[in-house]
Formats: sequence, structure tokens, C-alpha cells
Amino acid sequence: MTTNGWLQIGLFFVVLLAVTKPLGVFMARVFAGEKTFLDPVLRPLERLLYRLCGVDEKTEMDWKEYTVSMLLFSGVSMALLYLIERVQQWLPLNPQHFPSVPAALAFNTAASFTTNTNWQNYGGESTMSYFTQMAGLAYHNFASAAVGIALAIAVIRGIARRESKTIGNFWVDVTRAMLWVLAPACVVIALVFVSQGMIQNLKPYDTAKFVNPQTVQTTGADGKTTSQTVTDQVILQGPIASQEAIKIFGTNGGGFANANSAHPFENPNPLTNFMQIVMMLSLGAGLTYTLGRMTGSQRHGWAVWAAMALLCLAGVTVIYAMEAHGNPLLHGIDQHASAMQPGGNMEGKEVRFGIANTALFATTTTDASCGAVNGMHDSFTPLAGMIPLVNIMIGEVIFGGVGAGLYGIVVFIVLSVFIAGLMVGRTPEYLGKKIEAYDVKMAMITVLAFCLIVLCLTGVAIVSPFGTSSISNAGPHGLSQILYAYTSMAGNNGSAFAGLNGNTPWYNISGAFDMLLGRFFMVIPVLAMAGNLARKKIVPESSGTFPVTTPLFTFLLISVILIVSALTFFPALSLGPILEHLLMHAGKVF
Repeated sequence: MTTNGWLQIGLFFVVLLAVTKPLGVFMARVFAGEKTFLDPVLRPLERLLYRLCGVDEKTEMDWKEYTVSMLLFSGVSMALLYLIERVQQWLPLNPQHFPSVPAALAFNTAASFTTNTNWQNYGGESTMSYFTQMAGLAYHNFASAAVGIALAIAVIRGIARRESKTIGNFWVDVTRAMLWVLAPACVVIALVFVSQGMIQNLKPYDTAKFVNPQTVQTTGADGKTTSQTVTDQVILQGPIASQEAIKIFGTNGGGFANANSAHPFENPNPLTNFMQIVMMLSLGAGLTYTLGRMTGSQRHGWAVWAAMALLCLAGVTVIYAMEAHGNPLLHGIDQHASAMQPGGNMEGKEVRFGIANTALFATTTTDASCGAVNGMHDSFTPLAGMIPLVNIMIGEVIFGGVGAGLYGIVVFIVLSVFIAGLMVGRTPEYLGKKIEAYDVKMAMITVLAFCLIVLCLTGVAIVSPFGTSSISNAGPHGLSQILYAYTSMAGNNGSAFAGLNGNTPWYNISGAFDMLLGRFFMVIPVLAMAGNLARKKIVPESSGTFPVTTPLFTFLLISVILIVSALTFFPALSLGPILEHLLMHAGKVF
């Protein structure tokens, strides 16, 4: 670990803190229907869209209507993306003449981008045409991110309103999220990225001749080794900067290229790398301020922000420390001088970014439901690789993806105030509303649904040939690869250990259902809880009310998040990364 590395990590938190209030205030104004500087341009376009779609922006919905609208919108969008993939070869903007995407892979990809997961069982530069990338995948990057923001705003309204049957209008919320929040920012961000060297064109791929041809040896399934001389290199082109902007800002994470943000065309230099790290958490951080502003308790919003920031700092500290120490089996020549790997563990990392920025990127991308990577998590030391996994297991509530982090942490807030109420023997309250059995049941359904989905699918995969045949490492690391895959998909993250071949019928189909259940089955109870909270009266605070604006609340919230996750996933972690760490120190690696 170096002073320079810590300064960069510290600068990240300073910048994140600086953007929280402006973004939070802006989103609060947008979704409250108040005037903004963008209204003269966007308001006429918004009205036109409502007229074309037959939407009455003044009509609000109860939680059931809101949920049905969200499911219908997502279902139709998913079907459209699947169709685009299946007929890709006959559509325009396909200069590489890619064939249509196979059915199982197309189904997995459609589910992935609809749910804001962006799990990719394919290499984007070798599978998807420009038309599919732009009209299919990029559209869903905007749409799924807008749905997440809309759901978060609906939950905030449920907390803020009193004796109300409605929590907003889904179509209005999604439209305003796209037009006011996502689109303008992405236009500016894409232009900045182009200025830094990102590609943005519709040209066919280029081919370059090697000055010195390379001989590559490959080993086939039969064990025979063959040699091949490579004389050309294909250099990708395409609309990368525009894809990258919404991929990161909308916490989608799906890369134009297979190497994702480790590719120099997707992440050219340290400045773009730092921008991407900040962008991943900016909307999630801003929504904590929006929560405080819309509920009339700004100190509560900051208390939630503090809990998230402390968990984020803890995660990056562990990864940075473990990767800086590296593998103890690869220490220097003088074995008595140091047990550290010289230079730390640089396997799977870009020299352009180093260990500190890779640790920070890995932490933020799994704190958010983003999944973009600038280094391979499969190459991390065991405990460092465990942190991204744990970040997803706790529900990605550390700022989280656009909207998902906010409504996810509301679940833990409800559980925290419920536990606090039990401690003092009083009915728990949250911002003046009594937390009753129904609210706790909905919160617990959300928590239990996630672990049920992940552990059941992982259990089936690790005892079946169709599951274990895809792993690249034996022992606990192989278990971690499978566990990470299903955790990432259910958590709508999309990052992977990268050692698992997911493009098989089993992983494509089971992964698609994993992602769909992880998104929609978990959000329905949250909306039901929001609808129930909206109907309640405000009760005055008393001496027995547990305050949700203090450091004590922040500490309790962190404790509940960690304890609930530990009780659920610690056995699986013990058999995966923890066991691998112990075996590594005993001299065995996988």
C-alpha cells in the first residue's frame, strides 16, 4: 500500500461527497414536478410523449398498479430485445456480418439487460452488431436504470406521504428519469470520453499486420497441442463512448468489449478510470440526499450516506491490503526478509491503474449493481476476491445501483428500527410511522428471497456435471466461481470471477431466471411495503422513539446489514474464499 494509493482513494470519497447534494436536490426537484433549468427543452418533449402514449401525468397509482406497470414495461422491453438478437443478421449496422444470437444466449442476454444486470455470456465485440448494441442493449441500459430510479422514488414517496393510497405514476417517473437524469448527463459524459480517446464511430473493424508474426500453441480437448502462426490483429471500432457513458452512470456494467473497462478503448487512461469510479456511485449517493429532502429529515439521509460510506471504505481497505501483500507463496528471494509478494499481486490488473485503483473499482462496481470491471476478480487473492462477493451478498446496499441501493437499504432500515423497538420494548417507528408486522414480513421476504435463489441454484450446480464442467479451477476456488456467478446474477450486478464458462444451456437458462427473480420477485415486496407505509398516519415522536439521524443509528444499520448477511452466507463463504485463503497459507493453491 502506498501514500499515493490512499490519496487517490481519499480523493474519491471527497468527490463523491461533493456530488451527493447537487444530484440529490436535482432529483428531488425533478420527481416532485418542480421547475429545473432543463424544463424549457425537455418539458415539451415530455408532454408529446405522454400524448403519443396516452398517459395522464396527473393520475397516480397505488402500489399494485405501479408494480403491474413496471412488470409490463419490462416484459415488453425484454421481448423486443430478444427479437432483435434473434434476427440480428438481417438488420442494418452489422459491418462484421455477425450471425443471429443463439436462442438460449439471446434469452439470457435479454433477461440480463432488462434487469439492469448486464451479465454477459458472450464477447460483445465478436457477437453483437452495432444495431443490437445501440437499439437493443443501450436502450435497455437507459430503460432498466430509469426503472430502478422510479422504484426508489416510489419507495421514498411511500415513506414521506401520510394517509395516501398512491405512490406516484410509473410512466411519469420512468420518463422523467430518462429525460432529466440519465440522457443529459450521458451526452456530456460521452463527449468527455471521446475527448480522452474513446472510440465513437460506425466503421467496420480494422485489421493490422504484425511486424513480427506470433506463433501460438493451443491444446485441444483430446490433449493434443497444435501450433498456429498469427499474422493479423483485428482492432475493434464502433459506438463505444456512448455505450460507456450509460453503462457506468446507469450502473449497468455491460461492456462493448469482452475485457470491459480493462480495454483501452473503454477506459483509456487514469482520468477516465477515476470518472467511471465516481459515476458508478454518484446517483446512489445522490438518492440518499433525495431521501432526506423528500421525507423532511435531511439528517436521516446523511446518516444513511455515512453507513454506506463506512462499508465502502472497509471493503476497499481489505482488497487494497490483501492485493498489496499478494500471494505469500511468491515472496522475495530472501524468504526471511518479507512474506509479501514483491510489488503486490498484479495478476489480472492493468498496469495503467495499479492495485489501488483496481481495488477501488472492484469495490465500487459491486457496491453498486454495476458489474463493470477494470481487473479480473478471478485473479484476486482469496480474501480480496471475497469482498466483491460479500458486497453483492449484502444486497448491494452500499450506495447501490441506480435506485436499487436505496430501496434495498430501506429494507434494512425497517429491520433495524424493528430490532431497536424490540430492545426498548416499544412499537418501532420510522420517521413518524409505526413499523408493523406487515412491513417486517415484506422486508424479510425480500431478504430471504435473495439467499434462497442464490443458494439453491449454487447447490444444484456444484453437484451436477453440467455445473462443474464450466469451472476453470478445482477446490474452493471453483466453488467461489459458481457461487459468485449466481450471487452476481441474483443481485443484478453482472460482474464475474471470469473463470466460469457461462455460455452453456444450463447457465444461460438458469442464469436468466436467476436474474429475473432477483430483480422482480424481490422488488414486489418492497413496493408493497411502500404502499403500506404511505397509508399510515404520522405519530409524534416520544421518549421511546429510536432516532434515525444519529451515529448510533448508523452503527445499528451497519450491524444489521452485516449480521443478516453473515448468518445467511457465512457457511458458503467458509467453504469458498475463506478455506482457499487458509490453504494458500498452508502452501496449496488452485
